[in-house]
Amino acid sequence: MSSKDHNSDGGSKAFREAMQGVEPLKHDKISPWHQRKRPLPLELPDQEQPGHEFADTMAETPDFLEFRRPGIQHRLYSDLQRGLLSPEATLDLHGMRTNDARQALSRFLDQSLRARHRCVRIIHGKGRGSHQQPVLKQRINQWLPQRKEVLAFCSAPGWDGGSGAAYVLLSRKWGETL
Repeated sequence: MSSKDHNSDGGSKAFREAMQGVEPLKHDKISPWHQRKRPLPLELPDQEQPGHEFADTMAETPDFLEFRRPGIQHRLYSDLQRGLLSPEATLDLHGMRTNDARQALSRFLDQSLRARHRCVRIIHGKGRGSHQQPVLKQRINQWLPQRKEVLAFCSAPGWDGGSGAAYVLLSRKWGETL
């Protein structure tokens, strides 16, 4: 047994003997430590919370996005893919968190529909900073088909963002109801 171990055992034994018969002080104060309540997110009414209509899934995302509703003419979709329909507005989601991107997309689509835009561009990035697959690209691929005003979308041509952006074909008849 080292002198250090001997001193610590002797010290604790001496402390226990000295404290024998001592009673804690009674006081009417609350204890200085208390467990904090977890913060709760602010709940906004539905009309103040854009993006609430989008649901998330964990589906695999292809390199090039492609979606079109039944009844969309092949030629119109082909023109969209080749970039012959020039975008009338652009939304850049680079660096946004998923919830911020969801709200920005919802507002952007609503504004584009009110302005009666036919084709818009959404820049989601290629996700090179992501560990597995591009997060915003995956979400865009999931969220856009959930809006019935979106008739079709595809990855932009290489000269206009390629697989880091999407061209979206919007219905003009929905803009009148918003």
